[in-house]
Amino acid sequence: LPVGRIGQPDDIADAIAFLIGNGFTTGSTLHVEGGHRLI
Repeated sequence: LPVGRIGQPDDIADAIAFLIGNGFTTGSTLHVEGGHRLI
């Protein structure tokens, strides 16, 4: 289900912070699109 709102820069920043801070995640694609891939 889409989250029902337009993404904000903070949403992208949170995803980047997660990838930078997680040393065990490598070679991953993180889709930050509010669930729109599901529909």
